[in-house]
Formats: sequence, structure tokens, C-alpha cells
Amino acid sequence: MSSRNTGGDGGSSPALSAGAAQGKLVRDLIPEIIRRDGGEPRTYVADDEEYVRRLKDKLQEELAEFLVAERVSAQVEELADVLEVVHALARHLGFTPAELDVVRVQKALGRGAFQQRIVWTGNV
Repeated sequence: MSSRNTGGDGGSSPALSAGAAQGKLVRDLIPEIIRRDGGEPRTYVADDEEYVRRLKDKLQEELAEFLVAERVSAQVEELADVLEVVHALARHLGFTPAELDVVRVQKALGRGAFQQRIVWTGNV
């Protein structure tokens, strides 16, 4: 894969500065947004192995953010971020988000979903 290094890290943003030393996977338009805001982001394109590792890290990050979000609007935003990462992982595995949803529906039909709020505590 080609890499691209575009200068400064845009580290003035608190959200970006925490992971700036080692880098973090960001949404595709983030470098453009940093430039528009007067920054000069330093970026490169991850190879397949690093991309999957960083997607997994991002999934954990977004899940952690969801778990601490208190407002419903913030929870929905974080769930959307989780879903975006899940879709990226599915695409990396060769599946479209629609194909992933087919698998989800098949599992729901065969094993149920989580709508009835059933909690299993073991067998008698």
C-alpha cells in the first residue's frame, strides 16, 4: 500500500492528541477537516494487518465511549460509530453491510434476537 505523510499531526484537538504519538485510525474525511480548520495532519495508509488491528482497537474505543455515554443522543452517536467500524470490518472480510445483516437476520431467525430481555442463569 502507498503511504502518505502530510506534515503536522493536528494534535491540538483533544480527541486526536491522546493517540497522536502512535497514531490512530480516523474517518476518511478527518485529514480534510483538520486542514480546513488550519491544521496540517500527518497521515499514512495502513497495510492490511495494521488496518485490521486498528479497526479492532477502534471498535473497543467506540464501545467504551458508548458504555460511558449518558445522554440518549450521545449513545446513538456512539452506536453509529460502532456500526461504522463493524461495517468496515465486514468489508475487509469481503462482506457488504447488507450481507452481514443477512447473517444477523439468519441468526435471529434460528436463535432469536435480544428483544424479549431473557436472562439465562444456568440449568436446573
